[in-house]
Amino acid sequence: DESSSPLELYLMVVLTLSIGTPCSLCWVSESFGEFGHYSLWVVRANLSVGSEQVNCTIITDQEPINSSLRNNQLASLPLFGCTAAFDSNFVLHTPKEVGTPNRAADSTSHVKLLSQQNPGSRRLRSLDTFRGLALVIMVFVNYGAGKYWFLEHERWNGLTLADLVFPWFVFIMGTSIALALSSALRNNYSRWKLLGKVTWRTVVLVLLGIIIINPNYCKGPLSWGTLRIPGVLQRLGLSYFVVIVMELQFGKGSPEMIALVNIGKWWSPFRDILIYWPQWILIVLLETVWLCLTFLFPVPDCPRGYLGPGGIGHFGQFANCTGGAAGYIDRIILGESHIYQHPSCTTLYHTTLPYDPEGLLGLINSIVMAFLGLQAGKIFLIYKGQNKQITLRFFIWSLVLGTISAILTKCSRDEGFIPVNKNLWSISYITTLSCFAYFILMIVYFLVDVRKWWSGAPFYYPGMNSILVYVGHEVFAHYFPFKFEMHNPQSHGEHLAQNLFATSIWVLIAYILYRKKIFWKI
Repeated sequence: DESSSPLELYLMVVLTLSIGTPCSLCWVSESFGEFGHYSLWVVRANLSVGSEQVNCTIITDQEPINSSLRNNQLASLPLFGCTAAFDSNFVLHTPKEVGTPNRAADSTSHVKLLSQQNPGSRRLRSLDTFRGLALVIMVFVNYGAGKYWFLEHERWNGLTLADLVFPWFVFIMGTSIALALSSALRNNYSRWKLLGKVTWRTVVLVLLGIIIINPNYCKGPLSWGTLRIPGVLQRLGLSYFVVIVMELQFGKGSPEMIALVNIGKWWSPFRDILIYWPQWILIVLLETVWLCLTFLFPVPDCPRGYLGPGGIGHFGQFANCTGGAAGYIDRIILGESHIYQHPSCTTLYHTTLPYDPEGLLGLINSIVMAFLGLQAGKIFLIYKGQNKQITLRFFIWSLVLGTISAILTKCSRDEGFIPVNKNLWSISYITTLSCFAYFILMIVYFLVDVRKWWSGAPFYYPGMNSILVYVGHEVFAHYFPFKFEMHNPQSHGEHLAQNLFATSIWVLIAYILYRKKIFWKI
């Protein structure tokens, strides 16, 4: 007796097939390829009276596509790599004339505080290089990243390439704040005038962010009732505002001068932390607020401290608990229609509630991330000219933050006390990304500013015009030549080539603007 029936498998989750009484009919192993069509044949054959055998066979009806990154990258990477050729000083040389402003008045448009700059002072190219690296990866990921699943945002817990770049941008913004404020205070800039400039830039960034994430082209007029409020630039602007206000209120003047005064005291090796104890206390209090709200705030029909995606996660027990307290607070304060409607967890967990990864509760840890970047800037200032001290302290910070992450996560994706989660901006996510940021900044600083083995190209150029590149790539994402029809939309190779090509165009635009000394400032 033989019978067959169609079976459709969605291999994003573990599938258990039960027929009648739970039992094992057969066992089969197969490596499934992307976009392949397969049939599972379960054949029951009577061998003799009272005995039977079940044979399971998987037949390939349609061959899968070749989605191996190794087979596509050799053909596609030259499109991006050619941007390095724009600068003849790409490797083993740094230009003597870079045409850039004061190292302290950093080029991030929303961090620049002074209108007058000292052309004679040296600039840290490593900051712009690191910022540009994060920005280029962000553009590549936002344009599709070749449609590879491992380059997309993680569905919930975990970390992929796409989850790295935004926190790095926040981190380097904090570093830039330290350098810019030092320059301003050293030149006796009025704190009230600084506060006015900071407030204005924050308002502009928030409004610009709201405009960018609420496009209405090809969709008809935008409804005020569905306007999304949180977003990337909004998160950057608010984090920037809080960190600078904290420094203006509790800062004690130029870090360089404070460091010189305190040399020789028993706590001198830790002066980059101890002389800023009021700020550290505030950061600890902010993190305590995040922990209390996350783990103690009551959410209707949800367990306290729930950190899951809801939907069918945990066997559907907490279907309407997406994001726990973070999601609930956003839905209560901002309203369900004013937050992101299609979170990354929807595909895998079949969630029905909107959830915004740039929500209100995550803003607290974004401020913490910016403050850790600010700490890197203070190290640059306090140990100015002491390259070994700077690189050593960056390494120590990376090691300490990495250890904290290992403890919080138990070195696992889902089994830790607080998993790494980009949607929640969990504290373990912050410590992990800060660990990476300190280590990468240490390497880039050593290569670019200490040894001068690398000029920072091509990442240096978009790093010098970060707001323009970010806004431009968002606004023109669906316009030619950044997007065009492909022969085979299922081909990873075509997607990868198109996304790298579009990213390279923005690097080229940034390079041209750099050569013409055109920078967009807010």
